[in-house]
Amino acid sequence: QVQLVESGGGLVQPGGSLRLSCAASGSIFSIYAMGWYRQAPGKQRDLVAFISSGGRTNYADSVEGRFTISRDNAKNTVYLQMNSLKPEDTAVYYCNTDPSTLVPWGQGTQVTVSS
Repeated sequence: QVQLVESGGGLVQPGGSLRLSCAASGSIFSIYAMGWYRQAPGKQRDLVAFISSGGRTNYADSVEGRFTISRDNAKNTVYLQMNSLKPEDTAVYYCNTDPSTLVPWGQGTQVTVSS
């Protein structure tokens, strides 16, 4: 079963950038579609970016054009490049598989966008 460890969060000013990483254990990582999810205080956890096993990507409207998801199957890692960050991007960010095949969640990584 896949186990997930997120990293790369932090405090950044509006307009800044961060790159999140998600390291996945398991030799069959390459067959999984992967997504980045986020959960702000008092809100539900939402999928914001998705990448298929073949590299096809999809984004929530709120991050389209600012965030880029990518994956390196040789390193069992999925990334989220976040540019032009806004205060409303503040949340705990998690990676996981396709919403229909979720595995146990990792601890997430906190992203705070504030001046």
